[in-house]
Amino acid sequence: MAKEAMKLVANNKKAYHDYFIEEKYEAGVVLHGTEVKSMRMGKCSIKEAFIRIENGEMFAYGMHVSPYEKGNIFNKDPLRVKKLLLHKQEINKLTGQIAEKGYTLIPLQVYFKDGLAKVEIGLAKGKKLYDKRQDIAKKDQKREVEKEMKMRLRG
Repeated sequence: MAKEAMKLVANNKKAYHDYFIEEKYEAGVVLHGTEVKSMRMGKCSIKEAFIRIENGEMFAYGMHVSPYEKGNIFNKDPLRVKKLLLHKQEINKLTGQIAEKGYTLIPLQVYFKDGLAKVEIGLAKGKKLYDKRQDIAKKDQKREVEKEMKMRLRG
């Protein structure tokens, strides 16, 4: 049986708008039976999620995995805290970086890679309002240039 390459379940587009992403890490997620089935159906949201390191372990808070419809009593709380699996040295490195001013950990994507649930974690620094405005201006400018090029090719 051939394993799938990568199946995207949830994406956090707002993270790129609100934060500068410095580094990215891939972590496994500890899930219970019906949560995996629900995720495979794409029922997961990480818009409000954040990550904390406690006692040398990583946990995702606010990661919503909808209850599985056919799961009855085996369904877990949709907003329960989920443990993330990362190597000890990576966790220690991130702990040191978070201690610096302004850094935080946020989930960027949730996906299945070779049949295993993974979370892409971003080491992020918050953007100020003027940074967000600059990003919006750049996007608008890029869109205008593409529109102009399209018109020239047609006309």
